[in-house]
Amino acid sequence: MKKVALIPARYGATRFPGKMMARLGGKSVILRTYESTVNTGVFDDVMVVTDSDVIYNEIVDHGGKAVMSQKEHECGTDRIAEAVVDMEVDIVVNVQGDEPFTQKEPLEKLLRVFEGEAGKQVQVASLMQELHDEASITDPNYVKVAVDKQFNALFFSRSVIPYPRNKDIKSIYYEHIGIYAFRKQTLLAFTQLAPTPLELAEKIECLRYLENGIPMKMVVTSYMGVEIDTPEDLEKAAKYL
Repeated sequence: MKKVALIPARYGATRFPGKMMARLGGKSVILRTYESTVNTGVFDDVMVVTDSDVIYNEIVDHGGKAVMSQKEHECGTDRIAEAVVDMEVDIVVNVQGDEPFTQKEPLEKLLRVFEGEAGKQVQVASLMQELHDEASITDPNYVKVAVDKQFNALFFSRSVIPYPRNKDIKSIYYEHIGIYAFRKQTLLAFTQLAPTPLELAEKIECLRYLENGIPMKMVVTSYMGVEIDTPEDLEKAAKYL
């Protein structure tokens, strides 16, 4: 299978405008994400897809690969779908531009679910990690996911799911890590689906799959990097680095 990583990156993020170009240990967030993705060595190609000349030049000027997209995309998935139309590729991995600590092992586990007989049924997959501290569990910036016994996603929410009504049962809380892997045709089909009510309410794009009856396989990882959504996250990332 030919595997490509595409990193959607826009300059005007709502919660943290310009975060892709924010400095983290002497480099921009987007450059660190690009370099860490390349350094995993699990992809046939890696490129940034952006609507920003600033971001495009940041990657290209440092010897990386980037392509320009249109500006009017609803989400990062729509942005990379535009770039992948004419590519000969089997699996497309969407690595968020604000994941500067992208690591090899979680991506290998993610790609592995597409292999073998069972893997033929998988159309889209994503990562999750267990949350332990109460502050993260209740923080709406942490997207939580509930899964079935086969680790297919049941629901994504910024609220606490499951709600611990029964205090005698220890609930497990998973944070959704926004790295997706798609079969090419599944990715292209996504762009033909209109945004859905739950997706619009929660501002979580992967709910569009579930609302259209498309299963999403979830993969547990011990990935403990820092996703940068806010200036406070940038401070955490600097300490992590």
